[in-house]
Amino acid sequence: MATTSRLETNFIRLLSRCESMASEKRGDTEWRLEKYVSALEEMLAALKKSTSKPVPEALTDYTRKVEFLKGLLEAEKLTSPTEKALANQFLAPGRTPTTGKERTSASKTVHLQTKARCTGEMRNELLGTTSNTGAGDGELRNRRGTALEERQSATELDTVLQHHHNIQEKLAEEMLSLARNLKNNSLAAQNVIKLDNQTLTQSMRMADVNFEKLKTESERLEQHTKKSVNWLLWIMLIVVCFIFISMILFIRIFPRLR
Repeated sequence: MATTSRLETNFIRLLSRCESMASEKRGDTEWRLEKYVSALEEMLAALKKSTSKPVPEALTDYTRKVEFLKGLLEAEKLTSPTEKALANQFLAPGRTPTTGKERTSASKTVHLQTKARCTGEMRNELLGTTSNTGAGDGELRNRRGTALEERQSATELDTVLQHHHNIQEKLAEEMLSLARNLKNNSLAAQNVIKLDNQTLTQSMRMADVNFEKLKTESERLEQHTKKSVNWLLWIMLIVVCFIFISMILFIRIFPRLR
């Protein structure tokens, strides 16, 4: 397993801190997050040039998270809630947790929180609850409405996170089931291949035995054939000699008639 360099460790710590700050409410005078993100960009560039740089998948995810934080800061600088919501729609958070303590990616949580906050601001703008021309009672109602919207957004966020968590657990169970099925199929295929190899080995042995038997029988048949041919030749010679002698005797015994 590859070891984590000191530069990557510092980068992960700063990235986790930035994600934590991004999830909190910040005032207009908050400047640290922007400086931290700039430092993250410099550390990411150094990581890409380092000899002990992380694997390409990790670098890609780091880049997505840094770009997400940059886009989040740029979206917060917009004045219109509609523009903020539209800009947040195009942000792409990281896919994996930054630290081992996180169950889900912190950038995804920040993205959901930001979307919920922008949606609440757009709703308040449409309903006219963010107007500054109201009296004291109107301002009080606006604050109560804002608090209610924040509670609703927090509830919606918890629901979405729980839904994503349930989906991840379901996917993990399905992947575990698929892995088990694949293991069982591999074992079954291994057993079938083993039996086929044993059958093939036995067939080859039987073929060798049959070949040896066939060779032996062929030699015996060849010898038998040679013996049969020799006996037939001797019999033919004896018959020819007998016929020749018989003709001579016949001629001697029965002279030619005059």
